[in-house]
Parts: sequence; C-alpha cells; structure tokens
Amino acid sequence: MSELLCTKNLVKRYSSVVALNDVSITLTNGKIIGILGPNGSGKTTLIKLINGLLTADEGSITINGNTPGVESKKEVAYLPDNNYLNSYMTVKQIVDFFKDFYEDFREELAYEMLTKLGVSPEMKLKTLSKGNKEKVCLILTMSRNAKLYVLDEPIAGVDPAARDYVIRTIINNYNPEATVLISTHLISDIEQILDEVIFLKDGKVVLQKTVDEIRQEHQKSVDELFREVFRW
Repeated sequence: MSELLCTKNLVKRYSSVVALNDVSITLTNGKIIGILGPNGSGKTTLIKLINGLLTADEGSITINGNTPGVESKKEVAYLPDNNYLNSYMTVKQIVDFFKDFYEDFREELAYEMLTKLGVSPEMKLKTLSKGNKEKVCLILTMSRNAKLYVLDEPIAGVDPAARDYVIRTIINNYNPEATVLISTHLISDIEQILDEVIFLKDGKVVLQKTVDEIRQEHQKSVDELFREVFRW
C-alpha cells in the first residue's frame, strides 16, 4: 500500500492554547480509519489542516506527495461538521455546482442516491429537514471519486436510523482504493466499519493501530479501549 497522507511533527496553537502537539501520522490507501477522541482533543483542527483551511505553526503535511492546496483539493473530498450549502439553491443547482467544480464528481451516482432518499432535484435545500440536509451533504461528498474522504463528525447529532444511513452510504459509495478518514467520538456506532484507529488526546496521538491489533493485544473492542484511555 502506498503512503497517502503523512503529517510530521504538526503543531497548531490558538493564542496560548496548543490544539495539536507534535502530531505525526501516516495513512495508506484502501482503508477506513477513525480519528477518535473526545470534544476538544484536536480532531477538527487536524482535519482543517489536512484540507488547507488552517496553517500549521510547525511541522508538515503531504497528501499523495502534495502539500495542502489546489492540487491536494482535487484528491480530497471533505465533509465538514456543519452544513455549508446555500439553503436557497435547489438540489439540482447544488449538484450542477459540484459537477462544474470537481472533475471527479459522479453526477449519476449523486442523483441515484438522492432518488433513493426521496429528494427531488427541484427542491430547495431550505425546504428539507435538518436530517435530509445533512444526508444531501454526505451524498455530494461521497459522489466524488476521491483518493481521500475526510468526514468530520458525520454521525453526531443524528438519530440511530440516520446513523445507519450514513454508514451504509460511506461503505457503498467510496472508491475502494481510496481511504476514508472519519472523525467521531461515537465509537460503538462506527467501529464495525473501521480498519484502523487513531486516538487523539489533548492534541497528541496516544495510539495508532489496526482494529485487529487492538482486539488481539488488548482483548478489548475499540469502544472498550477508548473508554479506558479516556476514562469514560
């Protein structure tokens, strides 16, 4: 497997607060990886650095050999933790925007998933329920044929049925040669699809192992080990 994402000695500060402290991780392709930690552990800061929305104070990031920027954005499909779409646009207008903006956008796949969801292309985003707005955002992200999918808290704040929908959508629609990086603190809901996990605590990586290694070495599930490490 080739190296897809590499961070070396990343440090990010907000005034006197150190959000990330000497974070070094390497991710290869073809995996679903959980970046796990409680709120305030540095997950979203790391994700924003990967997507070029923040600049590190120290250290480096490369994505398929490129630093975050124009070239890396062509290979990274990012789902932020908040709805970022214009609520006055129709679903069709939003799909057209993604099609024009991303060369790897799979329009037919997007409409197929929207049809299954029962969302008409002519509907304005503002008329959809909060849950369906979030699902539309996920559909747009997973309709890209990206090399790295970065999903920030995709199951936070949704009911169990919606969580199942999110998980099925991720599994069924990402490029299997790509890697999916999922940030969450809801371990039990997502554990069954993970190949590997990274534990972040107080801005530091305290563990990076495969799920199989955790089960063999610790005789625990990922959720059980997470609760032990973070004293939940």
